[in-house]
Amino acid sequence: MEVYVPELQKEQLVPIKEKYMLTLKESAAYFNINEKRIRRLLDDHPGELGLFNGTKVLINRAKFEEFLDGTSAI
Repeated sequence: MEVYVPELQKEQLVPIKEKYMLTLKESAAYFNINEKRIRRLLDDHPGELGLFNGTKVLINRAKFEEFLDGTSAI
């Protein structure tokens, strides 16, 4: 039995690999790095890897990938 969901309420899901900005949980899953460590990296590099929207953290996926490519240890 299917449940009817009006077209306006359907959420469009974008694959993580196509997103420009990732949430903290998405980035932890994508990069396989602990959320606390990602938050510390953002604190150490303010404005370079992501941004804070109030209490919400958004990570720029491309810049974070570039940062990880250029480092040997985190």
